[in-house]
Amino acid sequence: MDSVRSDHNGASSRIPVALKILIAGGFGAGKTTMVGSVSEIRPLQTEEILTGVEGADSVDGVEGKTTTTVTMDFGRITITDDLQLYLFGTPGQDRFWFLWDELSEGALGAVVLADTRRLADCFPSIDYFEQRGTPFVVAVNCFESEQRFAPEAVGRALDLDEGVPVVLFDAREPQAARNVLIELVEYVARRQLASASR
Repeated sequence: MDSVRSDHNGASSRIPVALKILIAGGFGAGKTTMVGSVSEIRPLQTEEILTGVEGADSVDGVEGKTTTTVTMDFGRITITDDLQLYLFGTPGQDRFWFLWDELSEGALGAVVLADTRRLADCFPSIDYFEQRGTPFVVAVNCFESEQRFAPEAVGRALDLDEGVPVVLFDAREPQAARNVLIELVEYVARRQLASASR
C-alpha cells in the first residue's frame, strides 16, 4: 500500500513501495555488471582482485575475469512512481555462501543469471531459491561471441519447474536489465494471484 505525505508546500507526494530483489548466479555470470548497468544511483560494489590461489576460483570460460565480489553489490532502480527495486547482487563463490541467508531475508524474488559457457554454475542458485520457495527468473546473459540457445532449451537443460521464466538479455544494457526485473515482478504477481485463487 502506498503512503502519502505532504511536502512543505502542502502538496501530497507518494512514498514508493520498495522491494528487495536478489541478483544471483555463478562466478563471472554478470551480476556486478547487471547491477551497475541498471542502477540509477552509483552502485555499491565489493569487488576485489582475484588472488590466484590454487583452487580458489575456476576461471574456465571466463579467463579475462580479474576481480570477484566478496560481499555484495547494491543498486536501486525506480520502475514507476510507486515502485522502487533495491538490488542485492550475491557473491558467486561457494566460500561466500554464508552471506546468502542474510542477503535473502525479506526478498521478493531473485534473478538467476546464467552463462551458457558455464551453465552448471547456476544450479546452486536455483536449488537455493527452490528450497526456500523464493520466486525467481533465469536471465541468460548473452555474450557476443557465444552461441545462443532458445529460452526453452535453457529451461530444459536446467530442469526448471513449469512456468519459471527464462529470458535472454545483455547485462551491459540498462533497458534489457530493467526488462528482466519487470519480468520478475510480473512473475511474482502472477504467482500470488494464482495462490490467492486456490
